[in-house]
Amino acid sequence: MPFLIETWDKPDSQALRQQHRATHLDFLAANAAKLLAVGAKLADDGSDGGGSFYIVDVETREEAEAFLAADPFSQAGLPARHVTTRWRKAYLDGKSYLPPKA
Repeated sequence: MPFLIETWDKPDSQALRQQHRATHLDFLAANAAKLLAVGAKLADDGSDGGGSFYIVDVETREEAEAFLAADPFSQAGLPARHVTTRWRKAYLDGKSYLPPKA
């Protein structure tokens, strides 16, 4: 069952985020088979919101935590904190994953 991971960047870390962005994107591309969704959190004006969301298709919390730990953003010390939550697909890309009604 997938896990949703939300991260919050350390204050004043936009330069650190930009410094490691290319290797972070390479990491995501190399792990694309595990990714249901990923993206930066943004402020309403579209500027950086200081964190990320990941929905990773792995079996265990340990795998989700290992995924995050291997991310170049994490290795650079960008997140101040994160929360990992087990997640159940109901709808994704307009497709229902709910069981049929009896």
